[in-house]
Amino acid sequence: MKIIENQTFDMERALYGSNGVLARNCVFDGPADGESAFKEGRDIEAERCFFNLRYPFWHDNGLKITDSEMTQACRAALWYCDHVEITGSRLHGIKALRECGDVSIKNCDIISPEFGWFVRGIRMENTTAESEYFMMRSENLTFRNVTFKGKYSFQYIKNATFENCVFDTKDAFWHGENVTVKNSVVKGEYLAWYSDGLTLINCKIIGTQPLCYCKNLKLADCEMTGTDLAFEKSGVEAVITTKVDSIKNPLSGRIQVPELGELIMDDGMAKGKVIVCGEKIDDGCCKTC
Repeated sequence: MKIIENQTFDMERALYGSNGVLARNCVFDGPADGESAFKEGRDIEAERCFFNLRYPFWHDNGLKITDSEMTQACRAALWYCDHVEITGSRLHGIKALRECGDVSIKNCDIISPEFGWFVRGIRMENTTAESEYFMMRSENLTFRNVTFKGKYSFQYIKNATFENCVFDTKDAFWHGENVTVKNSVVKGEYLAWYSDGLTLINCKIIGTQPLCYCKNLKLADCEMTGTDLAFEKSGVEAVITTKVDSIKNPLSGRIQVPELGELIMDDGMAKGKVIVCGEKIDDGCCKTC
């Protein structure tokens, strides 16, 4: 592997088509304001580098970025790349990841609107993120210990697992398919409308009008706080461990709650059962049901 150290690059396509290159302590910035530093490369490593120019990694295969920084000026940093590892780095430019496959992100700080669109296979761990339209239309996601803040996250995603995460977000998981969320906090309005195959296990759900127009929705031992007008037109099987402010017109299935503020059933098509009962026993219900 060719090693490039302590150099500054600002020209257009500075290292275009590189194969087997390690850039260490390099700066991609300067008056020439060149784009696409590593475009069309293979087996590229960037270690402790600073990126302040646009489109540094496009159409790269075998990419490893470690302890590096991408500024707000580093727009659309990774597109059309495969086999990507990013560790201990800051990704602060808009549209930082798109149309990529087989991506691993660990211990990173992401501030990037429209991050992660159309990604195929991404693993994210121990990372914080701020974004809008985060991970839209991506597939095969595995997230652990991720803290996220922003609007319209995880829309149209497929085949995803989230564990020990905290999401402060609006309109999350809209139209999501085959999504499982475990031991996590999800705060925000209008959670997961139009989803199909969403399962929440031991989660805390906060915010108005969650989980409406869902298909194949399951909740197991979840808390709900400030959740009014929940489950409208949804097919749902749910065991809730806290009071729900109001439930409106569940389409089908069964919802068990220990306490309910209001039940609204004013739609003749709504056939879902709401069971208000106390302590659970082995068969999943209580003696008073």
